[in-house]
This record gives sequence, structure tokens and C-alpha cells, in this order.
Amino acid sequence: MSPLPNHLRELRREAGARHTTAPASIPWAPMPSPSLPAHLQRLLQLRTHRSGTLGTPPSTDREVPGEEIAPGLHYTEAWMDWPPPAASIDARFARVGEPVARAHLLHFDTETTGLAGGTGTRAFMIGAADWIDSRLRVRQLTITSMAAETTMLRMFAGWLHTQSVLVSYNGKSYDAPLLATRYRLARLPNPLIGLRHLDLLHPVRRHWKGVWANCRLATAEHRLLGVVREDDLPGAQAPAAWLHYLRGGSAANLRRVLQHNAQDLKSLAGILACLAGMDDRAG
Repeated sequence: MSPLPNHLRELRREAGARHTTAPASIPWAPMPSPSLPAHLQRLLQLRTHRSGTLGTPPSTDREVPGEEIAPGLHYTEAWMDWPPPAASIDARFARVGEPVARAHLLHFDTETTGLAGGTGTRAFMIGAADWIDSRLRVRQLTITSMAAETTMLRMFAGWLHTQSVLVSYNGKSYDAPLLATRYRLARLPNPLIGLRHLDLLHPVRRHWKGVWANCRLATAEHRLLGVVREDDLPGAQAPAAWLHYLRGGSAANLRRVLQHNAQDLKSLAGILACLAGMDDRAG
């Protein structure tokens, strides 16, 4: 065997030195991924600066509920006993003249990386609830990697059909436009186009603006359904919970986001049934 050239021998010696020399004790620090949007990169850097450390070691609590149906995409499904609306719903409360079939309702809600919207904001969780034989089925998709977003969008599109009627709370202004942007950036057709959409925020405002302190979903579910959330993670904290998990942190708060999202969907179904059963529909 011919001897190695001098420059290769030097590289080998340097590599051996790097592997045999004990590294200095440096606190573990995750490096921001180049695929993260700019505002998440800034958030990572800001939190590291404020903490005064290079971060915390990866957590051993990394369990995300559900089945990993594709790399980085988790699916959960639950069935709930919940008072269903009538099989044919009078939707005049939402200024929709034609009755809506209960079987066509798809309540949906997203958890996102920020509340400002725009191309840098993405949904890391999409939840949807529909009625199957008078029982409420709740399905949730959660991504634990950026690369799984397109698969999540395709999966959600498969839950929709031409007769689907969307039900949301402020979804016309936030969730639907955000998803439209994500579908466009993923070069996928937007499955929400052309579907009827019952945004419950608007009839709630028409009836109770100025009567209640505010018309947020938490207020509506409490006043109309008697729902009191215990140990609920506020939706505004969802981005931090997901980002913490991406950095190698505990999945505990991400599991709380799933619970929060499931309750949102359950409350959407309850509020719709309450509004549809009201006598005064002219508000």
C-alpha cells in the first residue's frame, strides 16, 4: 500500500486529535434550524439571551399522544358523548337561509406558531370534530417537524368534501386564511374554497356584545355551556409549548395544547347547538 500524501496524513492526525481530546464542559444548546421561520429563530435567540445560559438538556418526557402515521405527524382520535344538535339545523342564526345537515358539519380549529398571521405563521396542529351516529368524533393532527406540514395539510384535506359545512370561532378571519396561505405555499389546492362556513363569533357578538365582558370563546362556552376549564393552557401559550418541544424540551405542555384544542372543538359543537335552538334568530 502506498503511503498517504502528507496533506492527508495531517488531516488524519487533526481528526484523531479532535476525537481523543476531551472537550471542555459546555452547556448543551440547540441550534436554531435553518428551516424555522425568522420570527421563531428570533424567539429562540431571545429566550437563550434572557435565560443567561445556553439552554437546557433534552427532556426525557417526549411522548406526544396518538399514533405517528407519518414521520413527524401524530394522529389522535376520540369519541365523546355530547348533546347533538338536530339532524337538520336551522342556520338562520348565522344568516344562512338553507338548513344544514348535522352530518355535514365539520368543526375545526388550529393551533399556530403565532397570532399575527402572515406567511411566517404556520399551523402545527389542526383539530376537527364531526358527528357520527349522534356521537362527536374529535380528530387531531400534530406535527413535530417542519417537514411533516405538507402531509398534515393533505390529511386534513381528505376530511373535507363538497358538502362539508365548516364551523369555527373567528375562523373566517384567522384559521381559514392561515390555512389558505399554507396550502398555497405547499403548492396544494385549498380544500376550504367554496365550502359554507358558520363562524360562531359573529352571531355571538350580535347577541351578547355589550352584555358580556367580551365575546371570546372561553366566555361564550362558560356563559352558554357552563364550561369551566381546569389546568387549561391558554391558546396564547401554544406557540411556546410547541417551540419548547422542538428544542428538545418536555412534551408536557404540548399535551396540554392537545387538550385545549379538543375542548375548543367540543365547545364549538355545544355553542352551535345552543345558537340553533334559540327562538330569537333575527339578531
